[in-house]
Formats: sequence, C-alpha cells, structure tokens
Amino acid sequence: MSESSGHVVIAPDKFKGSLTGAEVAAHVAAGLGPDVVTVALPVADGGDGTVDAVVACGFTRVEVEVTGPTGQPVRAAYAWREPAAGGARRPAGPGSPADPGSPPSPAGSGSPTFPEGPGSSPSPAEVPTAVIELAEASGLRRLPGDPQALTATSYGAGELIAHAVRRGARRIVLGLGGSACTDGGAGMMQALGVRFLDAGGQELPRGGAALRALEKIDKSGLIAIDGVEFVVAGDVDNPLLGPYGAAAVYGPQKGAGPEEVKVLEGALARLAAVAAHTHGLAGAIEHDGIVRPMGVAAQPGAGAAGGVGFAALAFLSAEVRPGIEYLLDLLGFHDLLDGARLVITGEGSLDEQTLRGKAPAGVAAAAAKAGVPVVALCGRRALGDEELNAAGITAAYALTDIEPDPAVCMSEAGPLLERLAREVARGHL
Repeated sequence: MSESSGHVVIAPDKFKGSLTGAEVAAHVAAGLGPDVVTVALPVADGGDGTVDAVVACGFTRVEVEVTGPTGQPVRAAYAWREPAAGGARRPAGPGSPADPGSPPSPAGSGSPTFPEGPGSSPSPAEVPTAVIELAEASGLRRLPGDPQALTATSYGAGELIAHAVRRGARRIVLGLGGSACTDGGAGMMQALGVRFLDAGGQELPRGGAALRALEKIDKSGLIAIDGVEFVVAGDVDNPLLGPYGAAAVYGPQKGAGPEEVKVLEGALARLAAVAAHTHGLAGAIEHDGIVRPMGVAAQPGAGAAGGVGFAALAFLSAEVRPGIEYLLDLLGFHDLLDGARLVITGEGSLDEQTLRGKAPAGVAAAAAKAGVPVVALCGRRALGDEELNAAGITAAYALTDIEPDPAVCMSEAGPLLERLAREVARGHL
C-alpha cells in the first residue's frame, strides 16, 4: 500500500490488564508493516484509561498528590491542554507517545504517528481544558486493601478538580468510570469547599453512609468556578436512586452487601432531599418514608460513579455527554478520517457492553459517517458477525482465534496483535 492509496487510522481502547491504547496502536502499526501509512489515536470512553489515552494524543500529564478513596495519599494524574497559540493548526505529533521529543515518524515507517493535539484548528471557543478521570484518585485500583463500601470517598477527585481550576482550566471533562465510592459526590464537593452538616452544625465525616445524618449543605465556601464548563463524559445512564440507581446496581461491585446497599440508598436519598430542600435543586423528595426520585436525581447519569454524577449535575451544572462521542470530538478524530482507507479499533473484549456506548462502537459510528470501513481487534470476541456489522464493524479478529490460552493472550498480547494486524493487512489493504 502506498501513501497515495490512503492512510490507516488506528483508534483502539486499552486491552485491560495487558496494554494501553497507545501500546495497542504501536503493535498494530508494527504488524501492518513498513509500507502502510498509519495515524494512531488511542481512545477511551470516559472510564479507566481516559487520561492515558488523551495524553498519548498530545495532552500534558499533570501529577498531583491527592486523597485516595480510604483517606490514604495517592499520586494521581489528569490531562491538560492549552489552546494552540495564534490558532495555528497543530502539527502531527511524535512517533511515540513515550518520547515527546522524538521527530515524527516518516510515512510508511511501520510506526504510527500520534497527533499532538486535536486535528482541527482551535476555534475561539477552545479554552484551557483538563480531562480528569475519577478512577485516578478515587478508583477501585487505588484501594490499599479490601473495599470500604460505606466510607470510601470521592474527595481526591475534587482535589484534582481544584488543582485544575487553580491552573486556569475553563473546561473540565470528568470521566466517571471505575470508582470505589458511593458517596453521591459529597467527598468531591467537600474538596471544593462545600460543607455537609448534621443537625448540630458539625461537618459530616467522609463516605456515603455518613450522609444519613445530613441536615444542611453549606456552599458558601465553594471555590470560584464561575466561567468553568463541566462535562461528564460517560456511558452510564443510571439515575441516582431506586433499583437502577447507584447503590443498588454498583454498590455490590464496591463491596456492599445487601444491608450496606440499603444504608447507602438511604444516604443518597437524604443527600438528594436536602439538596432539593436547602438549595432549590430538584432532587428526591422524602414523603411518608417513600423515596420519589425527581429532577436531578432522576436524570440519566446521576447515578454514575456512586452518585458523583449527581453532584456534578447539581452543584457544578455539568452537561452529560456520551463519553466516546465527546472524546472523539475533543481529540479531532473526524479530521483524521479525511483520506483514510481503513480504521482499526478494538478493546480487550468485544461483547454486549461494546454495543452500549463503548469505544469501538463509537469509533465505528463516526467512521461510518465518513464512509470509512472499520475492522476491530480484541482479546476475546462474544459478538457475531451480524451484531458487529450492525454496529458498523466490517470484521473482527480476536487473540483467542490464534491462541486459545487466555493467560498467554494476556502475557503475549503485543506479539499476538502484530500477527492479527498482518491478517488485517492481507485481507483489507
């Protein structure tokens, strides 16, 4: 394949437990061979790996020591981008995200080119932007031991937001996947200066269970966020309360047993009710012992990340956007499709969740609008050809097709991906 016949866009999510999206892209490019011109854009849907993906595309990694989900200090990172000076188009980035000082890879070198930033020229609306992944500070992976369902806090996520605001962010994108807490975002807001008080005027301890004693919310100390746009990027559409809410659906994943789920449900209902009563927010109204979800508490996404979505909507006036769609726009994916012959996407498992707003489905939908065919690579495949085709994916190749041992697929994911990429080149280029 020559450069004149079109380039290949490699836009994978991570292979969880094996490779980051950038590593996947590098192995795929190597497998396609030196004659194939490639451009890599690692992607994410707002969950785990979102910061890594946008940093690989040219954002700057900012590391901060914050409070982990059980109160211990952790080193977390968020991604930062300043608008390009003078509105100039951002050049193609380095050949490797791990070496920001390296020159761009020559066309057909077998190494992908990583964009340094969004593909389109910055518009007047572009502003200093921070991409914050809740799991970096308050995620399950930050737990030092067993889950602490009743006391885990989102405080560290708020510390990341505060740091970005002090740095001058005018847009903050929140990815809410992988959280360890069910505190309704109270911890996040505490870190931003909001006080959650009991009947005696004492500040409540951190954690979801403590919210059962909530009597008043004092926003007088909230840091200055006027003029800051908040966007929740994710695919979770659960409300805050009820059988499909944060505690009932996600509490067990964070270590909550049946009784603890009841405690957390009551605590979140109290949070929403007090927010509605003391601040005019449309939340959950407690009446005759029955929780009636309304307004903010019932909005799709309010139950994301143990209710952090509720806090973002209620206190930060956030807009909820489909994670992969928003991040593809932010990273300039659509510009890379111009002149492309093929898009290669993928993730660790192609399954029912893929079809519900995960990265490969979002990539395929965007590519279809531009008339560019899409092939997916994965660790394992649980979708048939008909389902994949309906999602805009022409063909899919799984590591388990060539290596039946899942442990080997995990440990040797890179070389196996290169073998699959060679098959893609033979069949589609």
